[in-house]
Amino acid sequence: MKKIICLVLSVLMMVGLLGACSKSGTDVTTAEAVPTEEAGAEATKKPAATEAPVAVEDVTITYACWDSNQATLLRTVADEFEAANPGIKIEIQVNGWADYWTMLEAAATGGSLPDTFWMHSNNIYYYASNDQLLDLTSYIDSSEAVDLANYPEGLDQIYNLDGKQYAIPKDYDTIALWYNKTMFDAAGVSYPDETWTWDTLYDAAKKLTKDDGSQYGFCAGLHNQEGYYNFVYQNGGSIITSDKKSAYADPKTIEGIDFYFSLVRDGLSPAIYDDAARAEAIANGLCAMGLFGSWNLSGFAASDFMVQNFDVAVLPSANDGTRASIFNGLGNAISATCAHPDEAWKWVEYLSSEAGQKRQAELGIAISAFNGTADSWTAAYSKFNVQCYIDMVKYAQIRPYSNQTSVWEDKAYEILKGAYAGEKDTKTACEEVAVMMDEAIAAE
Repeated sequence: MKKIICLVLSVLMMVGLLGACSKSGTDVTTAEAVPTEEAGAEATKKPAATEAPVAVEDVTITYACWDSNQATLLRTVADEFEAANPGIKIEIQVNGWADYWTMLEAAATGGSLPDTFWMHSNNIYYYASNDQLLDLTSYIDSSEAVDLANYPEGLDQIYNLDGKQYAIPKDYDTIALWYNKTMFDAAGVSYPDETWTWDTLYDAAKKLTKDDGSQYGFCAGLHNQEGYYNFVYQNGGSIITSDKKSAYADPKTIEGIDFYFSLVRDGLSPAIYDDAARAEAIANGLCAMGLFGSWNLSGFAASDFMVQNFDVAVLPSANDGTRASIFNGLGNAISATCAHPDEAWKWVEYLSSEAGQKRQAELGIAISAFNGTADSWTAAYSKFNVQCYIDMVKYAQIRPYSNQTSVWEDKAYEILKGAYAGEKDTKTACEEVAVMMDEAIAAE
């Protein structure tokens, strides 16, 4: 009997062991998901294989500019870009012109430049030569959306240093003549058109000026790009020569500046030294005419007074028929220290593409630099004759610049103030500017 019992027990134990081996071999996932007692607390510390992955945070790309009117419209572009590019957020930062460059210089010194930002011909050399900007050449070469051949000749070269491209043209601009139709009608003066010359402009300004000082015929603020530069080049003069010397002492340059200053000297324009005050003098009805760049359109179109009373025309020619309008364009750059250069490039690439440029033009941000997209910009401002800005490109003059343009431009304003106010001879002032400018360029 004892032998029989032992035999039965042995058989039962064998069946149990075979059953245990079979279960262990066919349910491995259950064994891994549920920790055994022997694994203990150590196993419970490890996340289960089915636990959701940690969400990846969005990359935020900062974009700095100096025009609040454009920034509002650019927000729409950024929102559309974000929708098409999940994971990238665009933060637009706005500072006024003067504060912008102060901020940028301080940020460059501290190694905290915005990821992407506007660049100007006055300052490109300073930032590019000091390794503050990302070289975009390789990005452009591998891009199907960006080809520098698609931008007006000369604009891309502004942002090229030693064969490396440090910014891509964002837009371009020219300068045109704005005039108050209501004031012209009241004075019985015909509206400006392509037949106007310096003499026509002067005569109209005289008729539109009131003796009591309540209204001036023209707004000749102390400004170069939106002021006397245009008259210099119309007169056959220049600001800087091809071999990077000052041309302020050129008789034709002096004559062009003197004509512009004569509008103030003869009481046909108030003396205005502040940039913002020029637009205010037009918008508050103090002046009947003024020169303004195309970048002002978004602000002018938002003013009911401007829409109801103003229109715009090509600049008058010199008396001999010579025409010129200062031509410039901003560029989009990327910081050399940007933590996410690929995402930053995606943003700049879109802004520079045909689709992105056309969208900016449709919104009326500026005259987009991409060839063939300007018509969308004119359509955005159908209440004004803004086609004149584009018509002037064929005889436009690139804004004069050197490696450190802002240095001598700022000093030129200071020296010219006396002549502008009628306290000094224009020729003497211009010759002083020429000496200063040559010294500044030599030190670049």
